[in-house]
Amino acid sequence: MRAQPKASHFIDGEYVEDTAGNVIECVYPATGEVVARLHSATPAIVEKAIASAKAAQKDWAKMSPTARGRILYRASQIIRERNRELSELETLDTGKPIQETIVADSTSGADAMEFFGGVAPAALNGEQIPLGGDWAYTKRIPLGIVLGIGAWNYPQQIACWKAAPALVAGNAFIFKPSEVTPLGALKIAEILIEAGLPKGLFNVVQGDRDAGPLLVNHPEIAKVSLTGSVPTGRKVAGAAAGQLKHVTMELGGKSPMIVFDDADVESAISGAMLGNFYSAGQVCSNGTRVFVQTGIKDRFLSRLKTRTEAIRMGEPLDEATQMGPLVNRSQREKVLGYIEKGKAEGARLLTGGGIPNDVSSEGCFVQPTVFADVTDGMTIAREEIFGPVMCVLDFDHEDEVVARANATEFGLAGGVFTADMARAHRVVDALEAGTVWINTYNLCPVEIPFGGVKQSGFGRENSLAALNHYTELKTVYVAMGKCEAPY
Repeated sequence: MRAQPKASHFIDGEYVEDTAGNVIECVYPATGEVVARLHSATPAIVEKAIASAKAAQKDWAKMSPTARGRILYRASQIIRERNRELSELETLDTGKPIQETIVADSTSGADAMEFFGGVAPAALNGEQIPLGGDWAYTKRIPLGIVLGIGAWNYPQQIACWKAAPALVAGNAFIFKPSEVTPLGALKIAEILIEAGLPKGLFNVVQGDRDAGPLLVNHPEIAKVSLTGSVPTGRKVAGAAAGQLKHVTMELGGKSPMIVFDDADVESAISGAMLGNFYSAGQVCSNGTRVFVQTGIKDRFLSRLKTRTEAIRMGEPLDEATQMGPLVNRSQREKVLGYIEKGKAEGARLLTGGGIPNDVSSEGCFVQPTVFADVTDGMTIAREEIFGPVMCVLDFDHEDEVVARANATEFGLAGGVFTADMARAHRVVDALEAGTVWINTYNLCPVEIPFGGVKQSGFGRENSLAALNHYTELKTVYVAMGKCEAPY
């Protein structure tokens, strides 16, 4: 299995290499096989990308939103045509099963390209403001060069979610994938050029911890959009704030999912499993604190255990596989460490908790794991694990569970399962979270805004709201008469 790209970086419409950069090994998490070797960006690569973006952006901004959107729409069509190829690459890059990547990764990226390509002509308008004899108008203008920094769980999707609104608004875009998953963004770059995007407007710069600051701190970067952990977000936001750059932060979470005793139990279990085991639990919005009202606790846990133990793990390129490995050995050891903490602090291990025996010993697999009788003070209930570990907590009353759900520094997402719609709306209104679901979980179509509050970040991905984060308003006052002064 080889997935070696032509070169490490994509700048000014072509692949570029600089072997002086640190080596980045792309490892297939299911077997430990190295499928590609790339190089991290040197200062010369960063400057080349910046210069290319700067040269291309001004003419791009002069094009009509319709013309820009047409190119993004073409890109969306190509992505859909090559979905199988892109999905297999995403599986090699991340270890996620092809059953997932073929419906949730590049297709979601195509949705973003199509949506923003279509809405831009109407959404990038300003307004006319009558002022008596005089008048004014506003216009939305691009920021310049936007830097996107991606996470390793959805590399192709994140590249498109950030690039689509940035590009259609008239910006140039530089994307730095996670060094753990460097491959998919290069294919997106190829497709955009094929769709007609002028060279220099979408550049991919690979990078490790040394390369990131070179981009974030560069004076030509007007905005940074990051998807990542809270500690990384604090560092990047702090650096950007020092130069008053625009910033969007989509960070981590420890989101609550509340299941009331009148909920459809099978539906609630489905939501809990999707919110904990999809992508092997490596989703920032996951509902990892599952609060179950005591009246249905035993029935909920019994069915949850049965259904969890039926999850099929194995080779991610096998379409029958339902859950793959974690992204690398470091992440696996971190997750296994949290499982041991859960045991030591008194949580009841309902199922899972170890490494499965019937998969590759060289892979990074962890069994889907459920802890019951979890209390709010336990480490596994407070810290983001980012693996297939579900914490089930008991509750009795609505006011109690809302207070406990909000007792966290995070505020990315939340969910409520109940047959009482009045209660559902009352509870989601009370939850301190940027994105919430009623009787489902983790659905994020491009038409709706996605993002968090508190330490989970600020700004929004997707929907019309995202365009506001990639443009700024210019106000023009038009005087219809002579200009007079009192002196």
